[in-house]
Amino acid sequence: MILGLTRSWSLTGYAIAAILILPLFALIVQATIPDEAVFSHLFDTVLPTYISNSLLLMLQVCIGSLLIAVPAAWLVARCDFPGRRYFQWALLLPLAMPAYIVAYVYTDMLDYAGPVQRMLRQVFGWSSPQDYYFPDIRTLTGAAIMLSLVLFPYIYLLARTAFMEQSSSLLHASRIMGCNPWQSFWRLGLPMARPALAVGMALVAMETAADFATVSYFAVPTLTTAVYDTWLGYGSLSAAAKLSAIMLLVIFAMVGVERFARRKQELFQKQSKLTESDRYYLTGFKAWSSFAYCALLIVLAFLLPFMVLAGYAIDYFDESWNSRFWQYSFNSLYIAAVVSFICVVLALIMMFVRRVSPRKSDLLPSRLSSTGYAIPGTVLAIGVLVPLTYLDFAINDVYAYFDSRGPGLLFTGSVIALIFAFCVRFVAISIGSIENSYKRMSPSLDMASITMGQTPRQLLWRVHLPLLRKGIFAGALLVFIESMKELPAALLLRPIGFENLATHVFQFVSDEQLEHGALAAIVIVIVGLIPLIYLNRSLEQES
Repeated sequence: MILGLTRSWSLTGYAIAAILILPLFALIVQATIPDEAVFSHLFDTVLPTYISNSLLLMLQVCIGSLLIAVPAAWLVARCDFPGRRYFQWALLLPLAMPAYIVAYVYTDMLDYAGPVQRMLRQVFGWSSPQDYYFPDIRTLTGAAIMLSLVLFPYIYLLARTAFMEQSSSLLHASRIMGCNPWQSFWRLGLPMARPALAVGMALVAMETAADFATVSYFAVPTLTTAVYDTWLGYGSLSAAAKLSAIMLLVIFAMVGVERFARRKQELFQKQSKLTESDRYYLTGFKAWSSFAYCALLIVLAFLLPFMVLAGYAIDYFDESWNSRFWQYSFNSLYIAAVVSFICVVLALIMMFVRRVSPRKSDLLPSRLSSTGYAIPGTVLAIGVLVPLTYLDFAINDVYAYFDSRGPGLLFTGSVIALIFAFCVRFVAISIGSIENSYKRMSPSLDMASITMGQTPRQLLWRVHLPLLRKGIFAGALLVFIESMKELPAALLLRPIGFENLATHVFQFVSDEQLEHGALAAIVIVIVGLIPLIYLNRSLEQES
């Protein structure tokens, strides 16, 4: 009965998936178009550097984020020390801070003309750079440190959840066998948390590969900057598509290797809620060292950059508070609202089909649609531009055939291209959020509804939607925030004369004038705090 009722819904799910993966196929097709002159030149000169820098950057950021996040996650999940309840959510605050803003703040502080080196010269009487050594932050390692400070919460959140969900009986057994806290962590907690850590590192690697602003500001040549420069500098869309294909190959290879490495790993443990008595009570030096470590992370990754931005925003408020600021804010809010609504609707349809249909093939649309999140913004921009350009030309050709004036660049010359790209990239977030909500719903609800004669539309509207409200809200909120912050796709696909807060801030960062865009940056950060506040309430309910 369900099979027959959901056939039209199934076709709708496949149609949505086909549209969302169209940029990926367009990119592959564009990469096959010959453009030997430009690509051969890149291959013989700078391409090896681009690839090696990209791999090194992803490796360093993954290692750096892991080293930062795992100790913090273990302390918050398994130990009790002053401030633990506040740190469990405060350590997520860096997610609201764009990496290129953090990079600018620390570059301004640590450069030769910055306050740190000026103070050192005054204290020690140095007069020139030859008198002392100070590490240069504008390097690949410097970019990795900046990205690690912003991206470590991805691993922290997953690791913290994994540590808290580990069976308390195993912890008791390790204590009985004489394991101290360090041995319990190294021999038991860390190996069992490996799947969560692997997922977190995969997310960090994808975010690193997608970063454009930070590496561009630090002048570190990576595949992301290569795509941008090849497209706009050389004017070769085909060569840029070939570079994009290499990027995708690197990303998918990393994820595939990780999954292959743990293909035979199985984990069985009884889920039991962690009680206060299960935590290690830290006292004295250990307690205050833990407090200092967590506090230092928050200060370096969020509070210090935010205070600098707030100071700039206050000093330059009169210059920043103008009609352009309001227009850019409206553009950002409008695009983000439209994208979040579309993503939630598309994700809801695909997950409903996956929920109700008994066919295994109906799992495919949601999985295919989720691949867009792994595509960096610069790469996605090419994949979106290719089919929409052909569509624009086709529409205008039809108008010309009937001796009429066409609409011009209907898709690529408007915000439609930008909205489409954001939907392709962020629909995976909505899918994941709604999927988690569906997992908490008993299948017996569906059976009872079908037995009572409910159609699929009635089942979705009357039964599922009321129960999915939290997941829908969380998914829409996360997509909204990501759309506010997304920069590479916005830079490449925005219509002429269109600016949003992210592109507005980046222009000032590129010109070494962040103080003039600090107010816009503050808005992006504050809006980014909204889902973290929502997540904080969930964390408080868990602990």
